[in-house]
Amino acid sequence: MPTDERQPIRLLDDVTASRIAAGEVVERPASVVKELVENSLDAGAGTVRVEMEAGGRRLIRVIDDGRGIPAADVELALARHATSKLRSADDLDHVRTLGFRGEALAAIASVSHLTLLTRTADALEGVEVRVTNGRLEGRRPLGAAVGTRVTVENLFHAQPARLRFLRTDQTEAGHVTLLVMRYALAHRNTRFELVRDGRTVFRSTGSGDPADALAAAFGLDVARELIPLRAPPTIRLAAEDAPSGPRVGGYVGPPHLHRATRRDISIFVNGRPVTDGALVHAVVQAYHTLLPGGRYPVALVMIGLPPAQVDVNVHPAKTEVRFRDARGVFAAVQRAVRAAVTSGAHVPGIREARAWPPPAGHESAPDAQPGLLASDGAPAAGGEWGAGTAAACGPPADRLPPLRVLGQVGLAFIVAEGPDGLYLVDQHAAHERIVYEDLMARPAERPSQRLLVPEAVRLAPDLAGLAAEHAALLAAVGFDMEPFGPDTVLVRAVPEVLARSDAAAAVRDVLALAQVGRSGAGEAMEERLVRAVCKRATVKAGQALEPDEMRALVRRLETCAAPRTCPHGRPTVTVLTLRDIGRALGRG
Repeated sequence: MPTDERQPIRLLDDVTASRIAAGEVVERPASVVKELVENSLDAGAGTVRVEMEAGGRRLIRVIDDGRGIPAADVELALARHATSKLRSADDLDHVRTLGFRGEALAAIASVSHLTLLTRTADALEGVEVRVTNGRLEGRRPLGAAVGTRVTVENLFHAQPARLRFLRTDQTEAGHVTLLVMRYALAHRNTRFELVRDGRTVFRSTGSGDPADALAAAFGLDVARELIPLRAPPTIRLAAEDAPSGPRVGGYVGPPHLHRATRRDISIFVNGRPVTDGALVHAVVQAYHTLLPGGRYPVALVMIGLPPAQVDVNVHPAKTEVRFRDARGVFAAVQRAVRAAVTSGAHVPGIREARAWPPPAGHESAPDAQPGLLASDGAPAAGGEWGAGTAAACGPPADRLPPLRVLGQVGLAFIVAEGPDGLYLVDQHAAHERIVYEDLMARPAERPSQRLLVPEAVRLAPDLAGLAAEHAALLAAVGFDMEPFGPDTVLVRAVPEVLARSDAAAAVRDVLALAQVGRSGAGEAMEERLVRAVCKRATVKAGQALEPDEMRALVRRLETCAAPRTCPHGRPTVTVLTLRDIGRALGRG
């Protein structure tokens, strides 16, 4: 509050300083769970049990069977900047644990009632300490199993303003559930259990088998659809001889398994969950032309790097990292995801294909729980993530099987027979994919069709500006035109695939479609122009096709690199399996 009177500079008292620091570490109940679970994992826990009541406001309890804290160090563990994981500033360049800053317990204890009970294997009894809003209230010996139990009650009770920023109990519990499931996927050798208001809502086996972890988090139906990334991370947190380049592993969903938000894209670096917009963007870009507009993939991406290649000391909550070679990591993620999606996805059946656009209120399949993805850049033991578990959780290869064309339905869909049933091919979407890949494969050889008489085309001001800004790219896709006044262009040639189109309408439509496509962040304008040309040039629904034309279109679709979707992400084909047909006719 402004005042004319100069205030003296003074040191904050310890409680106030701790609460300010807690604001950086403890944002909501899930923040408390994150810090406590990471401490348990660093302590070598084989089992971690998380309990919560009222969304974590009333109670959070994390129990583990790790090494425990020596009785002489318990009070020190609750002090700020006290840690057993660093010895000097040089260790910050080689952090091999999830926690290391020495802030978590002190920050949590400063905004709650905290009780810590712990015992080491060489101690005859445990020790319990109680802290209220940062002040030590008592200590006593107590019988306990080896490990640590931390109970946090009445979170933010002394900070009503912080409580008002929390969401409903259900929302806060959802964040905790998401977090625990992510850690169960990332550290699958540890058994996790989550109890919410007295009811167990999640349990993992801790077997180390990726298939078990995926099934526990997503259910068998969704887990079976996930596609393994082909280069599983092999770097351990303690490895001294790890390779210098990034290793990318994990699982990604097929294009038909998409979501309304980016929430289901989870990134872990060396076992640590991170928030990195660039890496999320790398995943999204890997699905370019494979997803409908405004939809996002399901992805579990695990990056392994030598500790010296990544700075984890960027954010107090350790949710952000900085890479020595950010571009290299970005490229590695994008390549791995793209390769998996284009080579490992399958044609969705009628029952599993998602509607596009999705009907209102149906953003995801009921069996696919949103936001339950994680990654593990440093698996502790057991089978590696990746190709080794493809049979258990991954779908078959991407290429379309040879199809026998039977006819056309509704002047929009080609009906064909395949080895596993009846295929329906969207003739417009399929032709778009064919033309798009053809044009993108030969950027220097895109043929043009010259007009007999150049045509003056008047454009809206925004489209005229777009044409002037990207004249060279328009020429690269096959247009030959030049300014012919402030809002007019003189068109001399159009892409050959538009030769039968009205030139003026083609120019306007392509520019308008490319302008709409600007919402795709980071997408090259040349690709948007090519997609716009494809949409304008290709076979439309309602167009009758001769048998030879249908066969030629299907043959060309079979040779495409990504035959399942059009360049805008709509499905090109779906299959009605023989089992579905038999069931419909009473033979199932």
